[in-house]
Amino acid sequence: MGIKKFKPTTPGRRWMTGLTYDEITTTSPYKPLTVTLKKHAGRNNLWRLTIRHQGWGHAKKYRMIDFSRTDKKGIPAKVETIEYDPYRTAFIALVCYKDGERRYVLAHSEVQVWDIIITDESTPLKSGNRMEIGNIPTGLEVYNVELIVGQWWISVRSAWSSATITSQEWEYTQVKLPSWEVRFVHKKCYATLGVVSNSDHSQVVIWKAWRSRWMWKRPTVLGKSMNPVDHPHGWWEWHSPIGMRAPKTPWGMPALGYKTRNRKKTTSKWILRTRKWILMV
Repeated sequence: MGIKKFKPTTPGRRWMTGLTYDEITTTSPYKPLTVTLKKHAGRNNLWRLTIRHQGWGHAKKYRMIDFSRTDKKGIPAKVETIEYDPYRTAFIALVCYKDGERRYVLAHSEVQVWDIIITDESTPLKSGNRMEIGNIPTGLEVYNVELIVGQWWISVRSAWSSATITSQEWEYTQVKLPSWEVRFVHKKCYATLGVVSNSDHSQVVIWKAWRSRWMWKRPTVLGKSMNPVDHPHGWWEWHSPIGMRAPKTPWGMPALGYKTRNRKKTTSKWILRTRKWILMV
């Protein structure tokens, strides 16, 4: 895996970089596992804008990923291809189980074609194997982590991310997430050993605006460039300061350092150490 640079044939190419995609083994997806998702450009059923900065973009197919893999316990699977997924930052792998069924899974950083992976309550300590988090020794890195038993779609799935098992206590495991937050996770929850693929994703330089439009991202305008009716920062001359003690969102809420988590949220009892505690150290 690596980063490629482009010749400066135009101003938009001068500082642009991209991925070499050395790990990718095929350019066409497995059609039975692809579907078309209808885009709404961030609008609701009344066609009112509810999510800003979305729209335009390339047409793309969604690959159905098997994040859980728990219905295939004890059945080994062979990696057939490593593919690019336009809906996520990580790469995906097409695996074929011993019973003949094919599925997409998240690819780990060391994945190779013909590798064998397996999901079970306890498996060999090999990258790509999925097992109960209570059977994973401390100090190992995991991804695609369940935080609540049965909710397999939760966390640690982006490129080059991983969580660390810090301790095993009673019926719970302490997991340090990529945000450095430490949580209690039930030992019956599942996690995949290893680190998510595509380590160079954060090194890519987009550089030109039209490349962001290909990725369904519309431009973002500074609040102080707007009118007062559109943003709390609006009306100020040119790019002078915003004229208030702290920045705000377009809806008047504090933008920096303001806690947005509901204090009454029931899952707060599983958080052993918050991200803010780490920042204060």
